[in-house]
Amino acid sequence: MRHINPPTLSTPRGYTHVVEATGGRTLYVSGQVAVDREGNLVGAGDVTAQARQVFENLKAALAAADASLDDIVKITVFMKDVSQLQAFRAVRDVYFPGEKPASSLVQISQLVAPELLLEVEAIAVVGDH
Repeated sequence: MRHINPPTLSTPRGYTHVVEATGGRTLYVSGQVAVDREGNLVGAGDVTAQARQVFENLKAALAAADASLDDIVKITVFMKDVSQLQAFRAVRDVYFPGEKPASSLVQISQLVAPELLLEVEAIAVVGDH
């Protein structure tokens, strides 16, 4: 994977403008929300707690395909309230401490259940091991 932030574009905050991935397997991970393995909501009304659960769910989904968060090249974040972006970014940066994946953020009016505050889907490319 190669992370590219061209000098002809603004400096990104918490994402990479271009991620080049070659070879390997491509995984498309469905949007993950803040529910545990039994389907119970985690973190009612708390963006930080919900973001943690979302990233733990992404980790679990990727692990099932012999992949990890390090293999993610792109995430799409759906949030009900983008004024909570800093809280989300603080959690995201724990799960992506190094190079950040390409990223899109969309504010939406509601997710599949009204108590859900965010959803994250991911694309990962797993190199040959």
